[in-house]
Amino acid sequence: MEFWTGAEDLPIWGFLIRAFIIYVYIFLVLKILGQRSLSAVNPIDFLFGVIIGDVVGEPLAAGDVALGGPLSAAGLIAFLHLSLSYISLKTPKFRRVVEDEPILLIQNGQILVKAMQKAKVTVESLLMDLRLQGSIDLNEIDYAVLEANGQISVIRYAENEPVQAGQLQVKVTKNGYPSIVIQDGRFIDANIEGKTTRNEIIKELKKQQIQSHKDVFLMTYNQAGDFYISVR
Repeated sequence: MEFWTGAEDLPIWGFLIRAFIIYVYIFLVLKILGQRSLSAVNPIDFLFGVIIGDVVGEPLAAGDVALGGPLSAAGLIAFLHLSLSYISLKTPKFRRVVEDEPILLIQNGQILVKAMQKAKVTVESLLMDLRLQGSIDLNEIDYAVLEANGQISVIRYAENEPVQAGQLQVKVTKNGYPSIVIQDGRFIDANIEGKTTRNEIIKELKKQQIQSHKDVFLMTYNQAGDFYISVR
């Protein structure tokens, strides 16, 4: 248990075990704190920066600390960082474990109280972020979303988008919040249900001369019935 209690002649494997434990511990702390604690930083990148700075900084400050252990630990942290990033890129299910999904805070102009509590966002904080987005009047806001990086994005009602069509007396269609229906070549059934159908999606793909949903990188659908498609 030298890796836990510490020792003057701690072997390299002890540093490696310590690095792994610290990495997992800080990751769990960040998950508990939630998106708002990270500001505009990706959780994995933030984790990497904090630990690497501490591990490599110690031998710089203390001349009696051997370089072998800290550098080996830094190498392991870098390997874990690259591995998590790569797996997240290739595996959507794992990505949802590592990276927080966006949280709807306002839907159809109504503030979702339970979502606010889950995201640990106060009303004052929400209003401040909305003002920073140029949205002073809550009546203009259709959706507000807490993104994975801790920032809040805003979707206004169609008539309140610049140029304001409502002031020009132009009839507009409500676009609503776009739902991801295909991601990385896979149907997202949870987002399809109650909004559209697989048949409608396939028809749209054929209309755009796309042979299979597996060729689609991202496809979204909004309440106005509009699709957005980006192929691989």
